Amino acid sequence: MDSLRILDVLPFLVALFFAVTGLFQWLWNITMPDVFNLKKITFWQALRLLLIAGILFGGARFPGR
Repeated sequence: MDSLRILDVLPFLVALFFAVTGLFQWLWNITMPDVFNLKKITFWQALRLLLIAGILFGGARFPGR
């Protein structure tokens, strides 16, 4: 039963992950080039920036700690 629930939620989580990355890319590309004279970024660069920010500011959480 629990694995069925995970499989039901997984597509939503994947879609949410890509939507957040796309939103981050869009916000970066409409703000940073004008304000700080930076280049526009691609979707994959936005994904990497989100992962780095998650590691630096969210901390790495390991099971059992």
